[in-house]
Amino acid sequence: MRIGISTFAFAWSVGVPGYPVKNSMTARRLVEKAREWNVPCVQFGDNLPLHRLDPADLDALKKQADRENIAIEVGTRGLKEDNIHAYLGIAERLESPILRVVIDAAGYEPAMPEIIETLRRLEPEFRKRRIRLAIENHDRFRAVEFLRILAAVDTKAIGICLDSVNSMGAGEGVQAVTELLGPHAFNLHVKEFTVRRIDHQMGFQIEGRPLGQGMLPLEWMLDRINPACTSAVLEQWVPPEKTVEATIAKENDWAIQSIEHLKKFLP
Repeated sequence: MRIGISTFAFAWSVGVPGYPVKNSMTARRLVEKAREWNVPCVQFGDNLPLHRLDPADLDALKKQADRENIAIEVGTRGLKEDNIHAYLGIAERLESPILRVVIDAAGYEPAMPEIIETLRRLEPEFRKRRIRLAIENHDRFRAVEFLRILAAVDTKAIGICLDSVNSMGAGEGVQAVTELLGPHAFNLHVKEFTVRRIDHQMGFQIEGRPLGQGMLPLEWMLDRINPACTSAVLEQWVPPEKTVEATIAKENDWAIQSIEHLKKFLP
């Protein structure tokens, strides 16, 4: 399992809606970050969608990554067949071993039967291209529902992108979700977090932290992940500072600390 950095490790640098950035991070800049920090893999999420790049730009990105010996992993949002076919082509062009997908998209939240039928239609194309589909555990479905999807499709070409924190939105903790979905993971999103009681005592607040400075049981989690998992990719939830510039500086500092911590566990 190799270490990677995601566009979601630099969400503020890429650009968060409502928080304009003067010089937003580009795809090529993410590869430069990986080279600077000696990280062998980058993953592009839907906050920096690769379908907006023309074929020449995609080829230039691949050549840059090849020069630096950095692998590319491709991601998207929306389990619509036209979108998945488009991103399969991008994944093949960039030699990504996986296509990570969040099922839902804006205005699109398919029911379970539609998800299963869509995956059954798509599965032969994944096998043909020798690319694996990694479905991310987002917060509309519980872990057992993702298992139900995998069981209904029943193929080695479709598995899980296991995010360490997302399922809290479905009321599930990292240990329970990892026990169920870890054996099916093709990709791991490593995201540190803390849970603290709010001052007025009426509830809790979940926030990100630099890796190793929160509550994520990283070593325990790594021990329970599918041996066929390709990568452990850093993502971050960075609470904002007073300015976007200060937030971006904090985000970068957290990423440096987190990558150094992750390297203690993975080569």
